[in-house]
Amino acid sequence: MKRISLLILLYIATISSAIADANKMFSYSQNIEVFSDVIKQLNIHYVDTIDIDKSVKQGISAMLATLDPYTIYFTEEEAKQFAEQNTGEYAGVGCTIVQRDSAVYISEPFDNTPAQEVGLRAGDKIVMIDNDSVLKWKSDEVSKRMRGLPNTNLRMVVERAGVDSLVEVNITRRIIHRNPVVYYGTIADGVGYIMLETFSDKAADEVRRAFLDLKNNHGITSLMLDLRENGGGLVGEAIKILSMFVPRGTTVLESRGKVENSNHIYKTEKEPIDTKIPLAVLINGYTASASEVVAGALQDLDRAVIIGDRSFGKGLIQQVFPLPYNRQLKVTVSYYYIPSGRSIQAIDYTKRDAEGRVARMPDSLTNEFRTAAGRIVRDGGGITPDVVVKSDTMSHLHYYLFAGHHIFDYATDYARQHPTIAPAHEFYITDADYEAFKEFVHTRDFKYDKMSSKLLEELREAMTFEGYMDEQTTELIKSVEERLQHNVNKDLDTFRWEIERSLTQEIASRYYYQQGAIVVGLRNEPVTQRAIEILQSPQQYNEILSIGIRGK
Repeated sequence: MKRISLLILLYIATISSAIADANKMFSYSQNIEVFSDVIKQLNIHYVDTIDIDKSVKQGISAMLATLDPYTIYFTEEEAKQFAEQNTGEYAGVGCTIVQRDSAVYISEPFDNTPAQEVGLRAGDKIVMIDNDSVLKWKSDEVSKRMRGLPNTNLRMVVERAGVDSLVEVNITRRIIHRNPVVYYGTIADGVGYIMLETFSDKAADEVRRAFLDLKNNHGITSLMLDLRENGGGLVGEAIKILSMFVPRGTTVLESRGKVENSNHIYKTEKEPIDTKIPLAVLINGYTASASEVVAGALQDLDRAVIIGDRSFGKGLIQQVFPLPYNRQLKVTVSYYYIPSGRSIQAIDYTKRDAEGRVARMPDSLTNEFRTAAGRIVRDGGGITPDVVVKSDTMSHLHYYLFAGHHIFDYATDYARQHPTIAPAHEFYITDADYEAFKEFVHTRDFKYDKMSSKLLEELREAMTFEGYMDEQTTELIKSVEERLQHNVNKDLDTFRWEIERSLTQEIASRYYYQQGAIVVGLRNEPVTQRAIEILQSPQQYNEILSIGIRGK
């Protein structure tokens, strides 16, 4: 009797599942038909002409926006750009550009590229490309025009500060290779340093090449891997990088999704280069995705000391699916879990408030996990460093100088007046240089909103609303207001230490490009200095990775 009842229950469950599947397919077909008919009716009857491609893209994007920010529909052109991000290669002239007001400027030519070879400079205002004026073009339009097939030519006309006439150059496009390792070298006695910008399809090869060079030719005894500002990329490259530092066959990642082929256990497949060399991995709030796989796995395996700020918290894996007419759909297909078993995904996109907003998981709801050595680590909010060193904050004054291009423009002017400077690691601006910068700022009638002034105004409005603004209070606030009057000269001196750092980096980039700016930026930087201290002290390094530090 029990067996018959069980068979009946199984039969009912099977029928219910089949009905549910049939209902789902009917709903799918019904909505596709409705969507198609809406487009048809709008195209026929709407009073104005409709851009069908634009409308459909907006409709698809609005639907995907209810899921997560990483599930994205790509048009044919966007699919090409996405492919370029993954390869780090494109055909063009080799420079970055920036939109300023109604014009587009060159912000930096890359070293050893056509742009650099024909003499284009940071600060050049792009006036014409071929025979077309681009003065009112957007930066994406200019970028698209500068790219093209390798070995094709283009003519550019630019306006250059300090030069009376327009400058014309003829450039031949070629394949631009963007090395994901933007800089490597020795940063202190015995300490190697590698800055990885992105996880493109050559990331692991370039990290391997840099590491072997540092190890075999520079005699390093420890290594610092800088993943700050690295938003991730290809997970496969992260696995390959981990393979350099942990034994072959080590489980470093697991993915779990809805369909079977999204579930996978990732193990290191190659023989490592070095499983003993002390490692420090630098992270911050912009370290995400594949970067967090590397940092998190090395932390869980007690293979590296993680230093800096808490990482972003993206524990999702995407897969790209082809669509008709060279379109693509990038879909979040799984969550990933690092060796301790934890997920570091910070936001549950299935839980939204009444306005559709999402929030990071509070620390109180996270769970404890254990590293291989037994240290306590937590899930749900990115990678928390073993050693927390807060990133420098930018003062209000510094922000306005940066956002208003005052630092950029002074560096351009400085480079025009100084044909050469000392090597990047020896270059410092003098007191006279900083005074010249202050004078430069004054000539531009620079003004900025002080945060304290804004808060005081808000206090005045609140007290007026609540009826506290009597004569005595009015005089008090007026007195405070007078003390907050702008004294740009004084403020430039107060925040000289941070402004001078940006200024020195920007100037160095005019002569030594991105690597010059990096070399200057690493000098006396709190995070790297702390990492050097730990890597040069075996006792500190071993204590941090022992259970006595975080396991109690």
